[in-house]
Amino acid sequence: MTEPRPTTYLDHAATTPMVPEAIAALAEQMAVTGNASSLHASGRAARRTVEEARELIAERFGARPSEVVFCSGGTEANNLAIKGLYWSRRAQDPIRRRIVFSSIEHHALLDPVTWLAKHECADVEMTPVDKHGRILVDDLRTAVERDPASITAVTTMWANNEMGTIQPIADVVEIARAYDIPVHSDAVQAAGYLPLDFAGSGLDAMTITAHKLGGPVGVGALVIGREIDATPLLHGGGQERDLRSGTVSVPLIAAFAAAVDVTLDRQNATVARIEALRRRLVEGIVRVVPDAIVNGDPESGPDHRLPNIAHVTFPGCEGDAMLMLLDAQGIECSTGSACAAGVPQPSHVLLAMGYDEVAARGSLRFSLGHTSTEADVDRLLAALPAVHQRAQRASLVRSSS
Repeated sequence: MTEPRPTTYLDHAATTPMVPEAIAALAEQMAVTGNASSLHASGRAARRTVEEARELIAERFGARPSEVVFCSGGTEANNLAIKGLYWSRRAQDPIRRRIVFSSIEHHALLDPVTWLAKHECADVEMTPVDKHGRILVDDLRTAVERDPASITAVTTMWANNEMGTIQPIADVVEIARAYDIPVHSDAVQAAGYLPLDFAGSGLDAMTITAHKLGGPVGVGALVIGREIDATPLLHGGGQERDLRSGTVSVPLIAAFAAAVDVTLDRQNATVARIEALRRRLVEGIVRVVPDAIVNGDPESGPDHRLPNIAHVTFPGCEGDAMLMLLDAQGIECSTGSACAAGVPQPSHVLLAMGYDEVAARGSLRFSLGHTSTEADVDRLLAALPAVHQRAQRASLVRSSS
């Protein structure tokens, strides 16, 4: 009987393995019965678990406990933020129909904005980015100052999920603050790798989720200021400040808090280790495949890009073909956002950065995480030359036929 081939997992930006502490918290709470909205002893115990988790998450991200609204994950939090702000502010003043957002947003934000344009008469405006995937602050300022009274919200992700490029959130907030425009940021990718301070950032709303930082899939939070009025998407029992009705998942929330606690405790050491692994990865890729192009800002550190993402273009190759060839050898990566996986279209992020469709289709994202090792990187580098050559040949055959 042959030994199963080990899996080399290089897709942590899609989801990262749960830390043992989160698994333990999840298992412990799954053995306990209690609805956190019930008044009896079991209900009160469940409520205490939820509120202790809320307090921990709030403290770790520089927020007040009352500002942490639990939901099912980043997609729901983004929908609640952008739709909730749009409906609320438009109801206060019908002239407010504009939403200003970056051209590199995740589909969890891009699609709700597009939906609002199609179904709710929103006037949507994208902020362009430079060749590294960083928003052009002067263009944002021009868009806002042209007619600030018509804007319902400005939203810019904290760090891009494909490039890892960190956005100038402080500049975004400063521009919007001058006109009392609420600002939201999707911080899903940033939360595990950057020291986020909600109060210090000046943001009005911020999205985080558990499964990107060692917690379970299916739980996240919208951190939203107490003074911010947002229209809920769901109506029912009035849980979570009446912004997100529905019975809260005590096990998932407990595991979320455990993951936040552990991951942020170890953040500095983890970031340093993963940055060194990323350097080994990108230096190795350009050594074994000399024509490979590492995208995004080449500088490292929290002022420029996340430490765990390397986005690489392989000229003359189809990214999907390379992904499947690597997968056949037990090496797992992605062609971009996991939510767009399987869709035969170029990355809107790369197109926004100025890449043509051919280059956009010929790219892979390698993302590292807390379980990544030098052996993972070395397995990729050993397999990559042959995979690259085979993908190039396949591309030449398709182009000549």
